[in-house]
Amino acid sequence: MASVKEKSKPGDASPGDATPAAAKAKHPKERYLYWYESMMLQRKFEEKAGQLYGQQKIRGFCHLYIGQEACSSGSYSALTKDDKWITAYRDHGIPLALGSDPKAIMAELFGKQTGSSKGKGGSMHIFDKSVNFMGGHGIVGGQIPMGAGIAFAEKYNKTTNLCICFMGDGAVRQGSFHETLNMAMTWKLPVIFVVENNGYAMGTSVARTSNVTDLYTLGEAYDMPSEPVDAMSVEAVHEAVSRAADRARKGEGPTFLEFRTYRYRGHSMSDPQKYRTKDELEQYKQRDPIENVRATILNEKLATEDDLAAIDQKIKGLVDESVKFAEESPYPAPEEAFKDVYMQKDYPFILE
Repeated sequence: MASVKEKSKPGDASPGDATPAAAKAKHPKERYLYWYESMMLQRKFEEKAGQLYGQQKIRGFCHLYIGQEACSSGSYSALTKDDKWITAYRDHGIPLALGSDPKAIMAELFGKQTGSSKGKGGSMHIFDKSVNFMGGHGIVGGQIPMGAGIAFAEKYNKTTNLCICFMGDGAVRQGSFHETLNMAMTWKLPVIFVVENNGYAMGTSVARTSNVTDLYTLGEAYDMPSEPVDAMSVEAVHEAVSRAADRARKGEGPTFLEFRTYRYRGHSMSDPQKYRTKDELEQYKQRDPIENVRATILNEKLATEDDLAAIDQKIKGLVDESVKFAEESPYPAPEEAFKDVYMQKDYPFILE
């Protein structure tokens, strides 16, 4: 837990943190290579998605995860394949970190039948049960009580699994956030609440919405273990989630983590980003989580430049294949609009 509370500034997602360009390796080689490949896949996938949006091949809303990749990859390496995940609408990166097929995610962005939600969800409603990703959700804060409900089911069924529930910094102003934290702590639910604090709720800085800018302190109101995490460091994310998971599996209840991160792109593709300076953006890019991991890998001789180049080439192939698959896939048939929406079963308590 953090004992010193630093007052964060508007747009400052990680005040006082300084991640060295080539930190000494504290984790196994395999973990660093996973982090590099996972984060790079998310970065290149999202860059391509942004390009395709500009070509109007992807339409509707589109919220990119560029800059926040350490949040998903660092959390995944700390959890098990049986744990459940749920998030808001900036939801492309997490399923890619979990192992979803990039082709299915790209097809969903295209609104195609072969997409992970059969083309009905689009960018904001990715879903993949095969990797225990319980979806991206478009209502701000709507996924928070759902995450607690998933955790309740795990506790009720006496498993050792947990649910990790992501939200944006704007969601902590919703009543559902406070109601859920109170209930989760009272019932000691196995849930990790994560606020990805990238400094802005759409275009509004954290400091303009509340006097409380150190968001992790909100969890302390419910005596919930809470701490800030430098989420520009994938190692710090992994370690914080590991501690929280250990508590949850011991029956000690939930944790609230403030991932201090930063998004390099706008809130969505239509965001002109006039609320922040270019200098602020460049300052965070100097602490890029992918470049930090790459530097550590090379500095510690965990892999060579050629090894990383081979990973980069593999990722380029995966992204290119996903675009080709999406472009060649069919759109859903009109009758699909009536499927997977209502439960097609009669219940005795339903009055006609």
